Amino acid sequence: MKIFTAQINPTVGDLNGNVRKILDALERAKHTGSDIVLFPELTLSGYPPEDLLLDSSFIDAIEIKLEEIRLATKDLVVVLGLPRWNPRKKEKFLLNSAAIFKNRELVGFKDKTLLPTYDVFDERRYFEPGSEQFIFEHLGWRIAVTICEDLWQHSGLVDYTYYEKDPVLELKDKRPDLLLNLSSSPYYFEKKHVRLAVFSAAAKTLRCPLVFCNQVGANDQLVFDGHSFYLNEKGELIQIAKGFVEEDLIVEIDTHACPCGFLENGIRDLYSALVLGVKDYFQKQNFSHALIGLSGGIDSALVACIAKDALGAEHISAIALPSRFSSEASYLDAALLAKNLGIELKKIEIDAIFQSYLDLLKPYFGETPFDITEENLQARIRGMILMAFSNKKGSLLLNTSNKSELAMGYSTLYGDLCGALAVISDVTKLQIYELCHFLNRKTPIIPESILCKAPSAELRLNQTDQDTLPAYELLDPILEDYIERRLSLETIAEKRNISLEMVSRLIQQLHRAEYKRRQAPVGIRVTPKAFTKGRNVPIVQKWR
Repeated sequence: MKIFTAQINPTVGDLNGNVRKILDALERAKHTGSDIVLFPELTLSGYPPEDLLLDSSFIDAIEIKLEEIRLATKDLVVVLGLPRWNPRKKEKFLLNSAAIFKNRELVGFKDKTLLPTYDVFDERRYFEPGSEQFIFEHLGWRIAVTICEDLWQHSGLVDYTYYEKDPVLELKDKRPDLLLNLSSSPYYFEKKHVRLAVFSAAAKTLRCPLVFCNQVGANDQLVFDGHSFYLNEKGELIQIAKGFVEEDLIVEIDTHACPCGFLENGIRDLYSALVLGVKDYFQKQNFSHALIGLSGGIDSALVACIAKDALGAEHISAIALPSRFSSEASYLDAALLAKNLGIELKKIEIDAIFQSYLDLLKPYFGETPFDITEENLQARIRGMILMAFSNKKGSLLLNTSNKSELAMGYSTLYGDLCGALAVISDVTKLQIYELCHFLNRKTPIIPESILCKAPSAELRLNQTDQDTLPAYELLDPILEDYIERRLSLETIAEKRNISLEMVSRLIQQLHRAEYKRRQAPVGIRVTPKAFTKGRNVPIVQKWR
């Protein structure tokens, strides 16, 4: 049995483009002599289609395209993900399905049983759960088909919800010889080993090999890493596809195949996810040019590196916007980085504009002391200039705010929160240093002076981040414990050996900044709990 696992990168709503990718994969499969072609979940529509699913003409168009694909399945078994009308017309009008074709004949549909409605998922908004587990026969094999979440609860690793059904146990009595899974499983940091544990549990219970096909590519804020794989009946990894690229994984089911290992490569994968997130955000919207405000700090340095690897140096423009509080060293650092990356850098002094604002407002502000008002004025002047270049040049402005700053509200609305895409909004400050050291592991792309100096917004004399925030070595672990692990304040205080009063104060500050985050640009999600995708907290609340 030879299975062609088509790890492709569909675009949400691009039915013509997605069909082209599907038909091309079918041709490649025929050339390899494969028996079965397996695609990701909702391949035809792209994942997640969100409220496009509420447009009946979209679903009707998918039905038409499905017929075009059926005609191309000659001499193949094809398992393809798509949304479709629910013939039962019960609670929801749609089903999240896999269509199974055999030599141009529709064998049937497997409808997804477990519909995640937590974190970044909202499938119960659109779909009716499937009621039966699907088995079909081919070449004497009894083959089961499942869709993504159908296998997760069985492992005991889902703690957001509990389903009444367990599709793995329902399949056990049917004794399948092979289990196929179509997935659109989004990336987060170090998720690979979690995913392998989930699918290994299913393979062990059913005592049959498992082939997993995962979508790759980025759609909006979600990044899909691929890493499709084949497990034997013991749940051992036999083959795994590359991550963050389209790849055909050709699996020959062999009960004597030797298990293989895999490297987690956490920081490398994180960087690859950010690059892919930027690349697809631009390409799938037909944009090619990025704009960055390059301050000479570590955050904008990392974003510039990501943009260069995603789009190419010739498609990036950078602008340095120094004020009276900006050090000459910061500009020299920005200039050296731009040179190392081969990107264009312009320098626009903003001090005259800043002074004109001060003069304009002086009759109204009187002799009140310099404070955050004047600091934010500089950030907003920079934002206006960057957005003017974005409009005039047709470039998308990349925002450089990090997760630690966004958590604490250490940002300026309509200033440094401007941008079309917040590239590192789900990356903590400590991870930013790790990523920069990773980039410099062979060649010093990012100047050492950027890595060594104290982080600063340079909006007042001798300012550093730690004038306002705790050390990032203290702050970031608290944020991860509270946001991603959902630990209580008392548990965090005990775990980190710090006072409950300090933890409480930081968490209160985090919640007070919710209104800012709600107005921030969309950001690339790379952790289990990103501020801009999958975390819904009210702005007006009295709990924290």
